[in-house]
Amino acid sequence: MSPAGTFTGAIPTIDTDGVPIHLCEAAPAIEVIAEAATRRGAKPLAVASINLDHLHHFGRHTNPGAPGDGDGPVEWLNLIDGAPIAAHAKRETGRAHPKLSGSDLVGEVLDVAARRGLAVAVLGGDPALTDALRARLARDWAGLRFAGHWAPPREQLATPQGAGAIADEIRQARVDILLVCLGKPRQERWIEQHGVRSGAGALLAFGAVVDFLAGRVTRAPRWISDAGLEWAWRLMLEPRRLANRYLVQGPPAYLALRRSARHA
Repeated sequence: MSPAGTFTGAIPTIDTDGVPIHLCEAAPAIEVIAEAATRRGAKPLAVASINLDHLHHFGRHTNPGAPGDGDGPVEWLNLIDGAPIAAHAKRETGRAHPKLSGSDLVGEVLDVAARRGLAVAVLGGDPALTDALRARLARDWAGLRFAGHWAPPREQLATPQGAGAIADEIRQARVDILLVCLGKPRQERWIEQHGVRSGAGALLAFGAVVDFLAGRVTRAPRWISDAGLEWAWRLMLEPRRLANRYLVQGPPAYLALRRSARHA
């Protein structure tokens, strides 16, 4: 933990349309997550992937005072996800910074959880994925404890009482690391409103990771990801669900990103 008593206080940041982004490599990010899961802090740690979809929902141009401003009940670690954000960070600092999406990090996070015997749970996805998740975690990360999979209907999460009840169930399961895979903006809002109540030390807003872990969706080949085209791969696989995100909401968020760079 940093001298300031926070998990992220020693990590440099840049402002991106009102959203702070932490500039770090994968290893320090993994260590911060592991520390939060095992040692706990004054606030639980939440991890967000900052991409154009995140700026659409939480950027200054659409949503002032969104989660991650430092004054909320959880401490946010905001990581670069996607070529436009990585390019923005390079323009702002003069050097390259790695893309650290949830799908990039989750394997190493689970490696640490297995080595330390931590309890890992998943919130989100289809209830039919529970058995596949349990089998995958048992096969590839046998040392961790699978503490459960919660896949409530959207209607339950839409009410404070229903969303809070899920947090209470997670607390009873004594979860160290919670993968919150509800999609933006629901996952970040649930963490901000109910993360403390869940009792988890680290809450990772990792979206589609539940589908990758369960084998329902295939990740893009590495060369596509390295070329900054993982969005196109996902759009090809799920056009009906993702067309609005990438083709309608994405361009205005990109313009806001460029304006943020000019006005910094």
